[in-house]
Amino acid sequence: MSKTIVQKVVFRNTTAKVLYDLYMDAKKHSIATAAPAKITNKEGEVFSSHDGYIIGRNLHLIKDKLIVQSWRGSDWNEDDIDSTFIIHFEERGEDTIIYVTHANLPEEHSESIAKGWHDYYWKPWKKYLAGKPISEPKPM
Repeated sequence: MSKTIVQKVVFRNTTAKVLYDLYMDAKKHSIATAAPAKITNKEGEVFSSHDGYIIGRNLHLIKDKLIVQSWRGSDWNEDDIDSTFIIHFEERGEDTIIYVTHANLPEEHSESIAKGWHDYYWKPWKKYLAGKPISEPKPM
């Protein structure tokens, strides 16, 4: 059975453009997560992050507004289908809210992935945006 994660995260004093670029620019993505990433801002292109632990493809991109990707972990079973990751950026005054939906996750990985988004992305992004050093993440 598959699971879906839904998250809402508020980033203070930043723009959708800054957050979109943190995810879609390989150099910024790598710095802000302290983990190697290969990603381009082109639909149809493959990507990887966390030194290849996460792999997928950009399915639909609307600059500074929406990212839709196929996504899977390298430790998933071969017969697990790719999940779908959707992140929508919405500016509210000086803040930006991200709405995240991560669908079709293998049940046995869903809890760790939900926690992982916070531990490996949203918390380090907030440190990065505050100008604080990002420590190397523990292995996934």
